Amino acid sequence: MRPMRMIKLCLLALAAVLAATPSAPAADPVLAPREMPAAATRKIDFSSDIKPMLERSCTKCHANGKRKGGFDIDHIHSFLAGGESGPAVVSGKSAESLLIRLVLSNDPDDHMPSKGDSLTMEEVATMRAWIDQGLQWEKGFTFAKFRNAPVEPRKVALPDGPEPNPVDRLLALYPKGHELDPDAVISDAAFARRVFLDTIGLLPTPTEALNFRRDARSDKRAYLVADLLADKQNYSEHWFTFWSDCLRNSMSRSYHGGGGKQITGWLKNALAENKPYDQFVRELIDPVEGSSGFIKGIAWRGTVNASQVIEMQAAQNVSQVFLGLNIKCASCHDSFINDWTLKQTYSLASIFADQPMDVYRCDKPTGEKAAPAFLYPQLGDIDPAAAREKRVEQLAEIMISPKNGRLTRTVVNRLWAIFFGRGLVEPVDEMDNPTWNQDLLDWLAVDLVEHDYDLKHTMNLMLTSRAYQRPAVPFDADAEEYVFRGPVVRRMSAEQFLDSLDQVILAGGNSGRGEAARGTGRKRAGLRKIDHLLLTLGRTKRDVIVTQRESVATTAQLIELSNGKPLAEVLARGGKAWMESGLESGVMVDALFTNAIGRAPSEREKQSAEEIIGAPASAQGVEDLFWMLAMHPEFQLIH
Repeated sequence: MRPMRMIKLCLLALAAVLAATPSAPAADPVLAPREMPAAATRKIDFSSDIKPMLERSCTKCHANGKRKGGFDIDHIHSFLAGGESGPAVVSGKSAESLLIRLVLSNDPDDHMPSKGDSLTMEEVATMRAWIDQGLQWEKGFTFAKFRNAPVEPRKVALPDGPEPNPVDRLLALYPKGHELDPDAVISDAAFARRVFLDTIGLLPTPTEALNFRRDARSDKRAYLVADLLADKQNYSEHWFTFWSDCLRNSMSRSYHGGGGKQITGWLKNALAENKPYDQFVRELIDPVEGSSGFIKGIAWRGTVNASQVIEMQAAQNVSQVFLGLNIKCASCHDSFINDWTLKQTYSLASIFADQPMDVYRCDKPTGEKAAPAFLYPQLGDIDPAAAREKRVEQLAEIMISPKNGRLTRTVVNRLWAIFFGRGLVEPVDEMDNPTWNQDLLDWLAVDLVEHDYDLKHTMNLMLTSRAYQRPAVPFDADAEEYVFRGPVVRRMSAEQFLDSLDQVILAGGNSGRGEAARGTGRKRAGLRKIDHLLLTLGRTKRDVIVTQRESVATTAQLIELSNGKPLAEVLARGGKAWMESGLESGVMVDALFTNAIGRAPSEREKQSAEEIIGAPASAQGVEDLFWMLAMHPEFQLIH
């Protein structure tokens, strides 16, 4: 027992004796800790059971920069680390956890919470069960105050250095601080495959890959990037998929009820001509011929709640796509995940309405109306008395103002995430989150404006950087802190996968030469209507905005790749095309390998492949080899 506590007990006992009343206890029972209750037996949910308890009882002293006793609960890591008295909890052992002893204590020096109501015995039982069940914590959740990133652009001076690419110069000090080899660079073959898929969504043909490897110029990688970005047709057909996901452009939906319609023609033309990004955004917000489908949204059939009306969809979608801001929670009530309020969201939505909108909280009218206004008033005003068309025009001007650094930060972050597998800020639709390199993000955003909002210019900077040419690395989703080591290994998208299969099939059917010119020979997968195979492999339905697809394979995808009928039909078509090519078995094996995975087979691989296709080759054998190559990690992964 601590000396001070012993003294306090002695003094209290002496006071009781001096009082000389029959009911006076020998020691103050208030100091006796409450008896520890048994742990609850039900499954505990962090969000509904634990978070409210911690919010009410702990955050005043142990969150948002407050660390009483050296202990804070802002994140699970700090919660587990404990404070000056050691770990607060022992996972799986609530009876041994200091936190449980403190919440049961009646000693005012030790009792937690030190202010406010004590935890009830039922709450202590719940807390015990949570600890015993492994301390589950909502991924990404923090009790820390929401961070609001600056809106204005920030000009960053390039540091001195020998690196010719500004990206590398800004990253020059980063490898030294994280034990990275600054000279690690992938081979020509790996670079060609990576950059072909990232820019135009196609594999390099064997001839293109061979010519690139034989090119002796020191700057041949820069020339290849420039050539690919100049391929207007293949570039636009590839990036059409990304922007259709972002802009909810469906080629399969039947539009009705005055809602939106396809923007396919406008979007393809905008990408082919490399429309400046500020003009691109302006024409989507303040529509021109063919671009109105984005703002008009979807007129849903049946009962629609207040957060789903077309005007609210416009506000949500503009914020998410162009500002990296999630206001969907604040479309029903004041947000729990950021600082945006219901009234602010309705004010933004009212810009797209014929008159100020009635405010609904959780689909119930509040009796208030929201005057049209932009989320960041420092960037410009919306005239509430102006007609709808004028208000929308004013919004478009505010959005593309050079003062709006958030617009350009958001799009360069999206490009970085596409090419490197992870954004400078993550998630990419939460641009108030911290970035792992603020200078790089801000420099790229300002540079985009200085180069007339030319997205291909920014792509070129990223793709020609040494950072992009580093060896690919696996992504550790459980790492406490992200460290940039190189582009993350990614799976092909559904469209890239199917286009690549079509390329290999086309090569087999090309008059016995075992190779075809750049292209698929069919309509690109990104331009086709959605079907079962595309959907299973990851194409979105485009009923909601999707700015970043998952790269982790699902169980449904694994089953489809193993024995799905639609894919089997594609592979059978490939087997037939290669059987009809007239190539001798050994030549056919070499050609299949170089077309599919960009290299010749090893001696062992070639021997096994020739056994699979048979001598003479059979259609089923060739189809089996094609299937094996299609399942090969070297085919499916961008590495």
